[in-house]
Amino acid sequence: MSTTTRRRRALLITAATALCGAALLNTSPAAAGTPYSETYRPQFHFTPAGNWMNDPNGLIYDKGQYNLFYQYNPDGNTWGNMSWGHAVSTDLVHWEQLPIAIPQDADEMVFSGSVVRDQNNTSGFGTRSDPPLVAVYTSYRKATGIQEQSLAYSTDDGLTWKKYADNPVLDINSQNFRDPKVLWYAPAHRWLMTVALSAQHQVSFYSSTDLKSWTHLSDFGPAGATGGVWECPDLFPLEVDGNPKDVKWVLAVGTNPGSIAGGSGVQYFVGTFNGTTFAADDPAGYTPPAGTVLQDFESGSYGDWTATGTAFATAPASGALPGQSAVTGSQGTYFADSFNGGDASTGTLTSPAFTVTSNYINFKVGGGSHAYVPGTILGNEPVPTGELLADFEGGTYSSPIGDWTSSGTAFGTGPARGTLPDQQQVTGYLGNGLVNSYLGGDTSTGTLASPGFTIDKKYLDFLIGGGDHSAGSANPTAVELLVGGKVVRSATGSNDEHLNWDSWDLSDLQGQQAQIEVVDDNTGGWGHINLDQAVMSDTQAEPVSAETGVNLIVNGQVVQSATGSNSENLDWASFDTAAYRGKQAQIQIVDDNTGGWAHVLADDFQTSDQPAASAVQRAHWIDYGEDFYASQTYNDAPGGRRIMIGWMNNWNYGGNIPTSPWRSADTFPRELSLRTVDGTVQLIQQPVGELAGLRGTGVQVPRTDVTNTTTPLGVNGSTLEIQAGLEAGNAGQFGLDVHTGSGQHTRIGYDTTTGEVYIDRTASGVVDFDPAFPGIHTAPLALHGGSLHLHILVDTSSVEVYAQNADGEQVVLTDQVFPGPSSTGVDAFATGGTATVAGLHAWQLNSIWKQ
Repeated sequence: MSTTTRRRRALLITAATALCGAALLNTSPAAAGTPYSETYRPQFHFTPAGNWMNDPNGLIYDKGQYNLFYQYNPDGNTWGNMSWGHAVSTDLVHWEQLPIAIPQDADEMVFSGSVVRDQNNTSGFGTRSDPPLVAVYTSYRKATGIQEQSLAYSTDDGLTWKKYADNPVLDINSQNFRDPKVLWYAPAHRWLMTVALSAQHQVSFYSSTDLKSWTHLSDFGPAGATGGVWECPDLFPLEVDGNPKDVKWVLAVGTNPGSIAGGSGVQYFVGTFNGTTFAADDPAGYTPPAGTVLQDFESGSYGDWTATGTAFATAPASGALPGQSAVTGSQGTYFADSFNGGDASTGTLTSPAFTVTSNYINFKVGGGSHAYVPGTILGNEPVPTGELLADFEGGTYSSPIGDWTSSGTAFGTGPARGTLPDQQQVTGYLGNGLVNSYLGGDTSTGTLASPGFTIDKKYLDFLIGGGDHSAGSANPTAVELLVGGKVVRSATGSNDEHLNWDSWDLSDLQGQQAQIEVVDDNTGGWGHINLDQAVMSDTQAEPVSAETGVNLIVNGQVVQSATGSNSENLDWASFDTAAYRGKQAQIQIVDDNTGGWAHVLADDFQTSDQPAASAVQRAHWIDYGEDFYASQTYNDAPGGRRIMIGWMNNWNYGGNIPTSPWRSADTFPRELSLRTVDGTVQLIQQPVGELAGLRGTGVQVPRTDVTNTTTPLGVNGSTLEIQAGLEAGNAGQFGLDVHTGSGQHTRIGYDTTTGEVYIDRTASGVVDFDPAFPGIHTAPLALHGGSLHLHILVDTSSVEVYAQNADGEQVVLTDQVFPGPSSTGVDAFATGGTATVAGLHAWQLNSIWKQ
């Protein structure tokens, strides 16, 4: 995928609350073709009528209307051409989409920002009697990639906007300086800007008296989760426990990737702000559980650990190696570092065998994020011997079996010489050339077909990379084998620019005429395919490891692994070794990657009875699901309400979700507060009360015991609000399934062993559009023997779960799901014993769209 796209990844009725005994009616959207009733179209979350949307921008309540601006592509449903879309609402529920507010132009894309009502006309853009709305946004300069802060203003209540002639108003000559959130800081009678220094994992604070001239105040960070870039910061005050004399400040910061659920997410800090600096309440430093040292490298040597290759040299490092950025987080003086010779070097560092005697092995790991993939082998796989069909080393698509034929624009007239413009680094190909359909970016399409050939070997081996869009999908990026004009074998990439070996067994096709066709029919994220070294052979090629990480080996097999987060900071990780107590094991640190971030850091291996917690696990997350990002709160909301909206998508797969003609929705608005729980101040969220205006038919489910089974509750609907109290009993896991039917369900559960609430969307419906999508997302919430309260919002293609224990502690999870239209049931489940649905109320939620 493009580096530009990865900027956000390295990188849209009267209440009827009476309860009845009858089941809720099944209310799926109207037939496809009616606006806002297409397959998967959310019915009470904002989506634009069409095209791509991401970050909420410029949230402001003004003259009786909630304004929602948002990142918008006016020309398609993939990221690009970023402009500000605009919608308004009088109740935070029903939305009217308006014309584009601030369009891109030839010089800039209009990235994220905020809007203020300049009540005193400090900017001079309006008058005292008719003060302007002023948008403060990031200008992305197309020619240079520089990100600057600029202004636009409106004198007609946000309908039309004019860019300030003297933009930018703040420029530090950086490509990672974005997403300003501005508010009026009354104690100092000045404007306050909170803006991200993305690559430095910092937030900067600036002040101004006129919105045009800005003075730097201070910086905050790095802190909390730093595995990805920081984006979309928001600073705001909240009363603690409703006490106006006890006010804390909350700093919300998006991180991408590296969130708790994977990909993009939003962490928050509670602390103090004195008008100049923000200080988080979190304690400094972290002490892991006590343990016994296995290896801390403090002797200055590897001792009885064995190094191979050149990456680890002959001894531990005591600081950054030549060409390496500063290394932080190590314990003591020495640590293992595979950057010897740079990222091009490879090697392993392996412990002697030892007997597992503890429940956990804790250690610190950093460096590149390249996870171990089961089934791969270490080292270089030799090119299989046999009949070479193509190695793509020439200037054209000629080969030993004749000329390959291209169509469309994606493949050009000849092989690529490695990485193409605006593409991440391509690795793993052999020689100088390869097939690379990124010519012109992910929006280009085409095919590349080989001449016919006779199958006379057992295997066809090849190197493949690029997008993961299988041949059977609507828009594939795939390599296909055709026999008799029909596809008999196919392969696709893994959303990775590293090419690796794949192989087809052709035993049943011997003697037949065949043809290879490389297909790029995808214009979204990862909409390209890479191919090299097509060889017919009697030897099956094996995929090669590209990992940088730490492995636990038992009986010669990797049983657990950990990798870095593309950071030179070492952070705590743990192996759960309870199942291997009494067995012989080894630890192996592996660098088998030669691309970007192709090294690993490791230190301080300890056995312990408790796991160490990483910075990601210790951070405070606004949402533990995978589909909450780039959140922003409303300026000037009435009654001092603090209302937040997030982008309900994830940069891991956001460009591939199966929706059309729109792509992406916003979360349902949430009202925020601070509550003291067990001596700690915690952010509490609830759907805004205006939701009740959508309630239709309701049903109450009586107390129901569930024992080792799944029980239908007589509730149906694709748009529901559910409030339920659940008791664990002696069950191992228990909870509710929503969107059930046709073998599908989205599971909202609680695991009594781990003490976690979770959403399991692996069987939720369509999940195969991206390998990063299916999964289980968890959030820690101890019940302490009490009940679990769930407040669930179910829409056509999403679930939002507000989970709370009896002490008032809360976690929230938001996930997209894409079920079939008949999957509208609600069940209770329990495994490993009996749990109880102590009470459940459910309401149909009416559509917010006029049919």
